[in-house]
Amino acid sequence: MALATTVSNARIGVLGGTFDPLHIGHLVIASEVCATLNLDTVLLVPTAAQPFKGDTSRASAVQRLEMCRLATAEDEALQVSDVDVVRGGVTYTVDTLTDLAERYPGAELFFIGGADALARLDEWREPERLRSLARFVVVARPGHATEVSDDRMIVVETPEMGVSSTDVRHRVATGAPWRYLVPASVAAYIVQHGLYLGGSNV
Repeated sequence: MALATTVSNARIGVLGGTFDPLHIGHLVIASEVCATLNLDTVLLVPTAAQPFKGDTSRASAVQRLEMCRLATAEDEALQVSDVDVVRGGVTYTVDTLTDLAERYPGAELFFIGGADALARLDEWREPERLRSLARFVVVARPGHATEVSDDRMIVVETPEMGVSSTDVRHRVATGAPWRYLVPASVAAYIVQHGLYLGGSNV
């Protein structure tokens, strides 16, 4: 689906994160939610600011954006948005959803997050505005009961992959096997640019 020609009733998933690097677990979640909820697409939205400024072992916003684009290049159901990178600074979900609502007027947005994080939605910046901008997809592990009392939330079970960006960075830095934890195009990019080889990777 080409979002530049999105119809007004499009159903768009939103999966934000640092994606440093994007790994197969991110893609599994995005594709599972897309299929389960019959979405038109899921947008991967890399954050602009990194939590550890000055840590040269981590990828830049431009590099993380490019890794997301490489990983989704052959999947029409998954696309990448640069709204947070273009805005810059610290990312707040309300800003992300506001910008996306402006980019895709009339679309129905579905923000994807973990059960622990979304359980604290009332503590996020402008929670009521958040609820007006999107529905929230609670990613749950198979076999683990997840209950929600918020009518703006939907629970979707996704396969548990047991992989994290922290683990990938650590494996690259220490020489442990890592290539099959990320898409092949992302692995090639990491090697080409010498990412995650120095400094603290945990």
